[in-house]
Amino acid sequence: MTFRRKIAVIAILVFAIHAKALANSILIPMDNSQRNHLKAYGLTYFVLQKDIPVDWLLNYRGGSFLMDYSPVAEMECKIRGVSYEVISTAAATKIVNEISSPAVNMSAVRLEKVPRIAVYSPRNEFIQDETDAVILVLDFAEIPYDIIYDEEIYNDALARYDWIHLHHEDFTGQPGRSRWRESSIMEYKAQEVTAAKLGFANVPDLKLEIARKLKAFVAGGGYLFAMCSAAESIDVALAVNGADLNELSDEELNDTARLDYSLTFAFENFVVEPPYSRRFSDINIGRRDFMPSGDFFSLFTFSAKWDLIPSLLTQNHTHVIREFSGLTTSFNKDLVKPEVFVLGENKRERNIRYMYSELGKGFWTFYSGHDPEGHPGRGRTPTDLNLHPNSPGYRLILNNVLFPSAQKKKQKT
Repeated sequence: MTFRRKIAVIAILVFAIHAKALANSILIPMDNSQRNHLKAYGLTYFVLQKDIPVDWLLNYRGGSFLMDYSPVAEMECKIRGVSYEVISTAAATKIVNEISSPAVNMSAVRLEKVPRIAVYSPRNEFIQDETDAVILVLDFAEIPYDIIYDEEIYNDALARYDWIHLHHEDFTGQPGRSRWRESSIMEYKAQEVTAAKLGFANVPDLKLEIARKLKAFVAGGGYLFAMCSAAESIDVALAVNGADLNELSDEELNDTARLDYSLTFAFENFVVEPPYSRRFSDINIGRRDFMPSGDFFSLFTFSAKWDLIPSLLTQNHTHVIREFSGLTTSFNKDLVKPEVFVLGENKRERNIRYMYSELGKGFWTFYSGHDPEGHPGRGRTPTDLNLHPNSPGYRLILNNVLFPSAQKKKQKT
């Protein structure tokens, strides 16, 4: 290499370093230009762990993330395959000004806190359920979490966490509800051992106490996210409030006066199904035959400036999401309490798929179905998220994971 060429190369490098120094922000776009939406959430979590605050730009290019420039953050984007743009201070200021304009449905929320995450699952005791959507996406996005179950919650482990996901659980504690699982008999026997160890007469009594502790966790300021049967069965268990379903006749099960709907999170006026039924109640009205090319549900659009929380929870690069089934596929619209925010609905089927509300100082979100990229017939084969890095259904889960990081305001509507 000639001396002149060496000088030119050095000049280019110096210019590049100088330009990088002037480029004081990293923008993580979350529109269709993003190569890996799911890992972008993990990147954001990683940056928060490094004490770098992040602005979540609601409704700006699919809910993009804006952060101060850091060589560590840029390198991590490259390692994780996350699309990013290094922008100048002037460009970042222009984006912020655009978002703050009253004429646009956009807003920015500051993320600062690193949420402590727990997954309520028996996986750590006697079953390896590799199909749980939240576990799959947390692993894929490289977001750390702990797995806890009944004994840990009974011993007040929830105090160590900000956010908990409920595994696809039967909070009524009835044997046979999940007989579609090969391991259900072994699972129930292990729960009987735990119930006896903790001084409960049976599994239903244990599960009711766990449901109550989870509700108290939310009321005290926690964040609860439940999918599939957990979202339905926890309300059934709370409303039944200790009654033994095995001892109730069909007429008594259909007697709504026996249920205390004031104790539930989301649903009221529902009828309980008898033990060993595939359904817990008439809350679940969804079909179990949704195929990958089948029906869709839609996300609602909220005012990002006035209804910040529902806007945050519905950030996506599309507002139409393919249906997916589960033990509890969708929620009966007529049984949802009036104070609940409906976030996603199949209007043609009149099915609710996604909703949230506040309880005391905390928040909860219910999301129906088992796996946003799953389909009937695949059995217990886990979804390979390398094939679905831009899944809008999985993005809804990760919106909830970052939810505790946000500086939130009370709703205006």
